[in-house]
Amino acid sequence: MPEVTTTSEEGYSMENDVREFSVSIDATGEDAPDTIESLLAAYGSCYVPALRVGGEQRGAGDLGKIEIDVNGETNDDGKLQSVAFDIRWEADTDDETAQQVIERAFELCKVHDALKDSLHADTSVETGAF
Repeated sequence: MPEVTTTSEEGYSMENDVREFSVSIDATGEDAPDTIESLLAAYGSCYVPALRVGGEQRGAGDLGKIEIDVNGETNDDGKLQSVAFDIRWEADTDDETAQQVIERAFELCKVHDALKDSLHADTSVETGAF
């Protein structure tokens, strides 16, 4: 079972102990990534290995280098209202296979499953990108 201990000595900055690692998050974004940036980083970081597995499972093979620009839009209250992935990978993949890989990766991504439907990422993909 995953476990994180979040500690704040004062203010809005936190240290998160995750196993033997420490991750800083600052709600104001002044001293570390803010909470929304941290969520977007976790989403992208979960989706990359899901793309790799999806590529193997959907006949695209090794995707090579992968980059995702993860963009979040916030509402007037500063709450996340949408997410978009601009995905680039090295392998030259036809459009139909690329879409199958993307769909399979969403099925595999645990962070995607944890988000409400309105925050599931919209995607664009460029194959043969590197």
